[in-house]
Order: sequence, then structure tokens, then C-alpha cells
Amino acid sequence: MYEPKPEHKFTFGLWTVGNIGRDPFGEPVRRQLSPVEIVHLLAEVGAYGVNLHDNDLVPIDATPAERDKIVAEFKRALAETGLVVPMATTNLFGDPAFKDGAFTANDPQVRAFALQKTMRAIDLGVELGAKTYVFWGGREGTETDAAKNPLDAAKRMRDALNFLCDYVIDQGYDLKFALEAKPNEPRGDIYLATTGAMLGFIETLDHPEMVGVNPEVAHEHMAGLNFLHHVAQAWDRGKLFHIDLNDQAFGRYDQDFRFGSVNLKSAFFLVKFLEDVGYDGSRHFDAHAYRTEDYEGVKDFARGCMRTYLILKEKAVQWNADTEIQALLAEINADDGSMAVYAPPYTSEKAAALKEASFDRIALGQRGLGYERLDQLTIEVLLGVR
Repeated sequence: MYEPKPEHKFTFGLWTVGNIGRDPFGEPVRRQLSPVEIVHLLAEVGAYGVNLHDNDLVPIDATPAERDKIVAEFKRALAETGLVVPMATTNLFGDPAFKDGAFTANDPQVRAFALQKTMRAIDLGVELGAKTYVFWGGREGTETDAAKNPLDAAKRMRDALNFLCDYVIDQGYDLKFALEAKPNEPRGDIYLATTGAMLGFIETLDHPEMVGVNPEVAHEHMAGLNFLHHVAQAWDRGKLFHIDLNDQAFGRYDQDFRFGSVNLKSAFFLVKFLEDVGYDGSRHFDAHAYRTEDYEGVKDFARGCMRTYLILKEKAVQWNADTEIQALLAEINADDGSMAVYAPPYTSEKAAALKEASFDRIALGQRGLGYERLDQLTIEVLLGVR
């Protein structure tokens, strides 16, 4: 029942299942797999697609001939397995050149190099079939506000994205951009730290219709925020172009755990939302296996991400069909129609009538709402006892 199928659109990045288990305190515990090996691993576990940074596939110092050979081998692996590349992005954070940021760097040579690198990476992504291009500004921030004016940084980011939107239009590419927020790490503070901040920033661009967001569970949880609410806001604005699924303890460093492995109820309501509204994009797992694992464990990790999503999808169907839950929701949202005369949209007559209306605020405050029972029933659905 919980086997992934192409219609589920489950994807992983080359950097996820290919993570070798290095951390700030320890050396790698797994050998580096080639991109071709990763494609075959993902095909084995049933994934739909594979996503990549430019340098996940092509080393930053590769010659044109080396680049073409690597890309040809990768395309051959895609053809052999049937995997697709729905999304691509640029690594603008790993190389020492980007230690002060890429698009927001103080050095104009760094900003120009970042644009050059991104245009070439966009070309690569489009060549591989990507329709969505993600921007995560991993170094677009600061450790001290003495070093960079945030207004200058915002202008530089805006100028860069306007430039790249115009490049995509000029090339005739069928591509949209998705901006990914994160509050901190690796910089002390990263600009545009939340999905809401990104949504506000998008409206200042020359081509806002081309640009949406790529919210990530861990990034909002790092800031102690409710991820579902940010996803809902993005969906409401028509800006949910992509999504990164993983898990994360609130307030910690970026843990990138297996989806649903920490905050199961949060994961449930996220899956329920995506399925209820009919989100049709990739379900991309931007997560890593535990450092304790070999590559058989990495396969367990990847299968676990997809299996948990499908289990929660089934639980969402059950929750929506549960007669007691639905009766409670009907009672909670009961509307006898008496307030319709005051409902938006505004008219001066409605405003005048509403100002004169009488409400029994004591009764409103005394009425129990049944949320405890509703939440307990949700827990019982998740625990499998209903």
C-alpha cells in the first residue's frame, strides 16, 4: 500500500542520498557515490526524480569537455532508469569565493561571478529538463551588521534576480524560480529569513509572476515557527512552486532528519494540507540519513521518507472520513446565517448596522469549543486506534 509511484512525484537531491556523513566534528563515514550511482540508487528505492546543484554533477573546475562527458553519462543514467530532473539549483555557498555571500557580497567581482555561475547552471538545469529553479541564499547574510548595510544587500539581491529573470526570458526557457528561506547557518544571520519575508520580497521584483517560494520544514522549525502556516500562506498567494520535506527539532541547528521522524503531528497536517488543496508539484525530500548508516541504511532512509508520506496521506483520508471528527468540525464551524448581513465585502450600511448590533459576549466567552476532543481524535487516528 505504501510503495512509491511516479504519480506521487517523490524526489531527492544528489546531495541528500549522496551525503557522505561528514560533520563539523567528524570525517566521512560513507564513500562518495558518483551521480550515476545515485540515480540508480534512487531508481532502486522507487523515487520519481532527482534534483541537483550544478556542482553536485559537474565539479566547479571541470573543463568544457569534462562537463559534456559528465552530463552525457548522467543523461544516459536518467534514460536507463526513467528518473526525471524537475528542479535544479546553483551552489553559491560552498566555494570560498562566496564566504561573504554571492548576490549580496560586498565585492562586485563576486556578484558578477555569482551571476555567471548561475546562468551556466540554469542552462544545465534546462538541458536536463528542470522546470523549477531554486535559490537558497546560504551565504547571503552576515555575522556582523557592521560589515553590510541590509538595504544594500536587498537591492543587490533584487538586481540579481531581475537580471536572471530577464536572462530566462531572453533565452526562451520554460522556467520559474523558487526562493528558499532560512534564518541562520551557515551565516550568523541570513537575509530574508522566513517564507513570509520571501513572499514580501517577491512583490518588489520586476517579474514577480515568475518567482515563488520553496519552503523547507527544517528551516522554519529552526526559528520555532509553524511550517504549515507558511506553506498555507504561500499556497494562498499562488506561490508554492516547490517544497522541501524533512524534519527538525525546534530551535536546533539544521538537522535534515527523515521526513516525519521528529514532529509527526506537524508532518500529518502538512501532508493533509498538500493533499486536500491538490498540490501537484514535487514532494522533494531535502534530508540526510543518520551518520550511523551505510548505503543500505541510506536506502532505508529514502524509503522511509516516501513511506511515511504515503502513510500520512492515508491517515489524512481517514481523518477526513471520520464521522466523529467531521461532526465536531461541523459543530465548531456551525453558522445559522444570522451574521451574513454583516459579512464582507464592506458597505456603509453593513458597517452602520454592525456598530448597532448587540452581542452576548459573556455567552461567547463561556462556550466550550471541543478542541481538546478534536485533537485527541487526531492523535488516535495517528496512533492507529480508530
